[in-house]
Order: sequence, then structure tokens, then C-alpha cells
Amino acid sequence: MPRRLPSLNALRAFEAAARHQSFVRAAEELHVTPGAISQHIKSLEDDLGVTLFRRGRRLALSDAAGELWPLVADAFDQIERAVSKVRQQGAGNTLVVSTPPAFASRWLIPRLEAFQERHPGIELRLLATQRLVNFQLEDVDLAIRFGTGDYPGLQVERLMPEAIIPVAAPALAQDIRTPADLARSPLLEDESHAGSGLFPDWATWLATLGVRGGAPLRIRRFGDTSLALQAASTGLGATLTWYSLVVDDLQAGRLVHLLNQTIPTSLGYHLVVPPNRVSLHKVQAFRAWLLEASARQAPPAGA
Repeated sequence: MPRRLPSLNALRAFEAAARHQSFVRAAEELHVTPGAISQHIKSLEDDLGVTLFRRGRRLALSDAAGELWPLVADAFDQIERAVSKVRQQGAGNTLVVSTPPAFASRWLIPRLEAFQERHPGIELRLLATQRLVNFQLEDVDLAIRFGTGDYPGLQVERLMPEAIIPVAAPALAQDIRTPADLARSPLLEDESHAGSGLFPDWATWLATLGVRGGAPLRIRRFGDTSLALQAASTGLGATLTWYSLVVDDLQAGRLVHLLNQTIPTSLGYHLVVPPNRVSLHKVQAFRAWLLEASARQAPPAGA
């Protein structure tokens, strides 16, 4: 036999109005007008043959509504849980990861083939952005964030510490044996860090090595980290950069760590996950792989 149910829209309006005991607040929740809520309630009352609300200075549930509301609320809760479960299953093979663009291109992407080989059933989608995503409003499973690790309300795990090092292509590096040699070399500056307080400029840092005055520094400036590193790789000059972004270039010999100098920082990369995603299999799989891949990735102590 076919089910004899009232309009689901009317039931939704009733449940929200009963919960808030207000047509206005129910309308705000459902993104309709209070008049629409009133019409739905009137339609439901006509269908059921009972009065659901006593309208006066304050909206109040009738006895019939008092019996009906908990059952309707529970039914909607069960529907919501079922839909959420199916939705997670439907998107279960897609993992959305937010990550800083430079870290994505220079560290994460070169390693992703190993993750895909281990978990071929998980489809990875990278959201490369500098902004901090809002997990409550955006469909993102987890993020890799650069900073101190202070992200309230999220599960946070430190992946790797970070430090700043000077690097150059091998052909240029062979002529740089002292800080004075470095000061005479062409220098590249990543202006994306300007004003952040994280990066010293060349003049300030060279001064800490005892290089002051002399000929003006020859500096070429870039507004993007990847561009500055690409220029350094092609031999256009030396640059100061984050260690993790060039660890593969150092191992491959495309860049050389200059003068054994390292500028330590208290910053690092962190894996952050909203509480409602922590137990998902795809999140746990990526977490385990990422922690393994980033282990023992500490920058050199240097001088």
C-alpha cells in the first residue's frame, strides 16, 4: 500500500517551528519567509485535522504537536544520518587536501606516485592555496599548513620542522667559498615573504656573517617562490629559501647548500584534520603515508 504521508516540506516547517517555537527563526533556518512557514503549518493542520500551535503572545505547541514533534524530529535525524553516510560512501574514494602551492609543487607532488601505488582506490584532489580553508563551509578532508601548529578545534600533527638555507646552482656555488664571495654573487630575492617577518633580506643576513658595506648587492627580485627557485636552478643567482622546498634539488645535485649556513625557525608543516573526518579510512591512509614520507626530514644543523 502506498504511504499516506503529509508533505515533507510541511513536516520540515513543522519540525523547525516546533524546535525553535518561532515561525521567524524556522524561516531563517530553512531560507524561506515566515509566511511560507505559516502556510506549511496550516496545510499540515488541515491534512491532520488538528491544531498544532497555539498562537498568542508566544507560540506554543498543542498537545497533538507535543506528541508529533519528537517523532518527526527523530525521523529527520535518521534521514540526515543515512544521507550523510551514503554521501560519505559516494565520495569515499576522493580525498581533498588543501596545501600551500609551493609545498604542493616542490615536495608533495613528486612523492604522490608512492601514495597512489599504495592506495590505488583513493582519488586525490589537491587544493593549492595560501589561505586557511574553512572546514565547516568547504568540502575539504584535511590540510597541510605551514606555521606554529596553533589551529584550535582541529587535530594537529607536526610533519617536519623548517629552516631557511642559502642555495645556488652548482656552477655558481663552486665560486662561493666565503660570505664575501656570496655578497659579490648575483642574488635572488623571493618577495612573497616581504613584510612577513619570517625571512631576512640579503643585506641583513649577510651582515650577521660579517659582510657590511662594500659594493652594492646585485639583487633580482621575484614575486613567487617557485619562480625564484627556478631561477636559482638555472644559475641566475643564489637565493634564501625553505629547506623542505629544495630537499629534492639538493639530493639530485640541482642546487647546492651554500657555506653550510642554516637559519633555524620555530615554524614547520603540520597535518590538520577536522574532528568529523579523523576516522575516515581515506584520511587515515593519507595520514599514515604522509607521516612516513616526512619522517627524518629535519633540515641540516649548519653553522
